[in-house]
Amino acid sequence: MRTAFLVAAPMSGQGKTTVSRGLMSLYVREGCRVQPFKCGPDYIDTKFHAAVCGRPSINLDLFMMSIDEVRELFERYGSGADVCIVEGMMGLFDGYDRDRGSSAEIAVALGLPVVLVVDARSAAYSVAALLWGFIHFRNDVRIAGVIFNKVGSQRHREALRQVCRELGVTCFGCLPKEAALRQGSRYLGLDFSAGTEQERLVELLRENVEWKQLLMLS
Repeated sequence: MRTAFLVAAPMSGQGKTTVSRGLMSLYVREGCRVQPFKCGPDYIDTKFHAAVCGRPSINLDLFMMSIDEVRELFERYGSGADVCIVEGMMGLFDGYDRDRGSSAEIAVALGLPVVLVVDARSAAYSVAALLWGFIHFRNDVRIAGVIFNKVGSQRHREALRQVCRELGVTCFGCLPKEAALRQGSRYLGLDFSAGTEQERLVELLRENVEWKQLLMLS
């Protein structure tokens, strides 16, 4: 049975590219055939995806494509995969006109659950208001759960998990503040190397994220 989900965030800079790339790499190492996708016309994140998955990452863009074309691309490239991971763009509801063409609209068009990556370094209980808003903003967008990034301590971790319990949303994990979770920078902000930082990223995801539970999403 194929698993498919979309990785999004409240806004850019939350860590969704790092989490997407890390999950792709982790699942490949577990022997899964992973098909990557990217919302929008971005050609940079797709390079990260292809480097770890060993297959091209496909752009899904509702500005330049119709819904039927996006669906056809998703099925064509995802048909032979065990896991399809779609990385969102910008914030979940950011499109070319309000939320038109946004990651949320692609999730709805493809019937995908959304895993929200939230940078929690400067907040604890306040993320309850943020998550509540994202969960209830559009009834046709299914937020399957959240991965918190840049979590500072065990107490901070527990406070964030308590928020999820109160809201009835799944916490898929809490990633600590660590250098391996910061995207490297070289040319145009890129670093496609797969050295010790990549190894550490996979290790951190394996230790701190319910990656097996994510495989049950559909």
